[in-house]
Amino acid sequence: MLVSCRYNHLGRLGEKSDVYSFGIVLLEMITNQPVISQTSENSHITKWVSSKLICGDIIEIMDPNLRKDYDSNSAWRAVELAMSCANPSYSKRPSMSQVINELKECIMCENSRLSNNQSLESQAINIGLDSSVVPKAR
Repeated sequence: MLVSCRYNHLGRLGEKSDVYSFGIVLLEMITNQPVISQTSENSHITKWVSSKLICGDIIEIMDPNLRKDYDSNSAWRAVELAMSCANPSYSKRPSMSQVINELKECIMCENSRLSNNQSLESQAINIGLDSSVVPKAR
């Protein structure tokens, strides 16, 4: 769409078009939804996510195969990042270095959550509890 307009106008692609493409791929990974849906009135993934964001429920956006096993704060940040990358306005998209920094923060938040879950599992084993009742990291 806008990427191809910018390409046609300038005759080249740049970092911001790469950021847009990355945002779309990130949305696909987060949601497990196709970029274009023939069965929805919100046919483009950005429109579908935008319609879900209005409800404010991250569970509706996230891939159900994750079975809600994620930190909701890092999930929100990842969705917001993906949507900012896919912003139709070329100038409002983040730089790739900003994208990398934000992803690193999301990963640190998720790693922290996973470390806490592993700590709970270790504590359960140390006090003789059945470890199957303690949440496990994937």
